[in-house]
Amino acid sequence: MNLNPSLRTMKCHIQKRPGLAVRRGFTLIELLLVLTILGILAAIVVPKIAGRSEDARKQAAVTQISAFKTALNTFEVDNGYYPKGQNGLVDLIQRPHDAQNWHGPYLDSDSVPKDPWGHDYTYVCPGRHNPSSFDISSAGPDGQQGNDDDIFNWTKK
Repeated sequence: MNLNPSLRTMKCHIQKRPGLAVRRGFTLIELLLVLTILGILAAIVVPKIAGRSEDARKQAAVTQISAFKTALNTFEVDNGYYPKGQNGLVDLIQRPHDAQNWHGPYLDSDSVPKDPWGHDYTYVCPGRHNPSSFDISSAGPDGQQGNDDDIFNWTKK
């Protein structure tokens, strides 16, 4: 058999070197096994992570209500009264006309923050549950006041 000289050269370069294994890739069985393992892990991990995000939002609302309580108490120490009405939280950022000793803003934001679900917090002063101070609450994930998922600053009886 008479080979072209360029093919003879190519033949020399293709020859295996001793001691080196040829790597071909994964078999279909190996790929299916890896995908099955990943699917099982996802089925276990994803529900746990998904449930944690709602818990994190609830904890964020509790923390924000606590920050409001601190700011409202500081406002009361400075001015001798809590802000009145449903828009009283605005008084923590903007000086009300009747505040003689206002040392605000009492919150670190330019506007009253919304709850983690994008709803306004409900502020009532004097409070129905705390008649000597205020009630502040978040309607929770469903956005409806008066449900079991509400978050508030008073103790349930």
